[in-house]
Amino acid sequence: MMEMWKKPFLPIASISLTAVMIVNAIPETPVQSQVHMKNHVLPLGTSNLHEQRTSMNLAPGVTYTKINRGETSSKDYFTVDVAFLETQKQAKILLGNLKRDGFNARIIREPDRAMDDLEKGPLGYIVRIGQYQLEADATEMRKQLTAKGYSGLRTVYTGEDGEKTTGPWVVNVLEVDQERFQGHVVPELANDAVTGKETLTHMADRNVAIAGVNAGYFVVGENDGTPGDLAGIFSSNGQLVSEAINGRSALILSSDDDKAKIASVSTSIQATSSDGAVREVDGLNRKPGLIRNCGGVGGDMTTERPKHDFTCKDESELIQYTSIFGEKTESGDGVEVVVNHAGKVEEIRNLRGGIIPSGGSVLAGTGEAAEWLRDYAQQGMKIHVKSEIIGDGKLLKLDQTTSMINGGPRLLENGEISINAVEEGFHWKEDPGFYYRFGERRNPRTLAGIKENGNLLFVTIDGRAPGWSVGANFEESAKVMKSLGAVDAINLDGGGSTTMTVGDDRVTRPSDAAGERPIADGILLVE
Repeated sequence: MMEMWKKPFLPIASISLTAVMIVNAIPETPVQSQVHMKNHVLPLGTSNLHEQRTSMNLAPGVTYTKINRGETSSKDYFTVDVAFLETQKQAKILLGNLKRDGFNARIIREPDRAMDDLEKGPLGYIVRIGQYQLEADATEMRKQLTAKGYSGLRTVYTGEDGEKTTGPWVVNVLEVDQERFQGHVVPELANDAVTGKETLTHMADRNVAIAGVNAGYFVVGENDGTPGDLAGIFSSNGQLVSEAINGRSALILSSDDDKAKIASVSTSIQATSSDGAVREVDGLNRKPGLIRNCGGVGGDMTTERPKHDFTCKDESELIQYTSIFGEKTESGDGVEVVVNHAGKVEEIRNLRGGIIPSGGSVLAGTGEAAEWLRDYAQQGMKIHVKSEIIGDGKLLKLDQTTSMINGGPRLLENGEISINAVEEGFHWKEDPGFYYRFGERRNPRTLAGIKENGNLLFVTIDGRAPGWSVGANFEESAKVMKSLGAVDAINLDGGGSTTMTVGDDRVTRPSDAAGERPIADGILLVE
């Protein structure tokens, strides 16, 4: 079993009560407040579970609430998942093979499918071995199975299955009343650039943030693109930094009078030469040929639809780089064209990997796109790049006050649970086990929501920590956001990325064995 996180939490009084309400009068300095609220508890487990809430006012208009709910169930245990299979027949064949090898296995039917899945019947069947109180014993069984030639094995805790459990759960909530908060809610890139990653703790510290939370999906390793590249839309201060995973939801923030919103977004980017030639721009500030989470344009393989945690490919891409990417473009074969702030072609390079001018940009082409640049982006010509963002079928205005953060799937829409996991690429038809592990099982979650009055909610649920917090699945996440008052909500990057800071403290427990995970972007509250 995992060791409990030893970093101390904020100095919040540990008072046991059913629930806590924030008082209306908010002083200039952080205070704690506890007021009983009956019949208002998180919809996690049965309604009679013990729940403790403690709240602090961090600034006028900003409150932080920590919620501890439930307790470890004596019915939960560690076990080994041998495989997740689509049909009962496949599961029975594997069961027979295991029995012949001396293993006593069982089959568990997974009845739940994604809310927007048009297929009927069970999602699949889990073949599972063992019931262990200690994770080490399950790990030993896994080693025995590996020695017999079985692969794809997973040591799991049944409290994370998505079925009935008593928890426990650790939930952190930031609520921001933007009318009263005199600061700003802003997305922040790791190290102020696309390339590379940074822990939220460090990001919040260098920006002197009141609080912060991790944000969107991103590229982790070089095999999937540029590490730190946002795997979906990202814009800040009116600048589009990363293109959308077309058709996937995003959180849209505005510092003017408009309320925040959640919308299904797509981007259309075109380069037009001074001689009238037009070419689609495949992406912004990323490695050509690798499209993390797919949802791109131009004939990407294997799909142009969103497909989570999958990297699509395209040998012919036109990518625009701006100085926010970093010092240099991604190196490799192809052509690069350097344009100044007015779009005039100032330099042509026969290899990729050159300097990005601070006042201009670089267009990098591979395959057919490289030939297009040779033909239509010659020395002295002009190239004009235009970007359009469509949100829920309408053209979105991108100005200096607009920020967009990728996420998905949507959880709530107009006050109702509406989880479009299939539409947004979280279900792989060829591997139903992917959705089971990502959406039906409990994981650490980071969530964003908008209340009817426009208040913002940022919520984390610790997970993958038996005895501390079991996490939440998509449906539980949606119910939690609704119970906290959100009418619209979205799932952000979770798992090992789930992190929240309050002042100088990290209030979440990292689920990665290595500790807090470096991420690509965060959402910060700064004064």
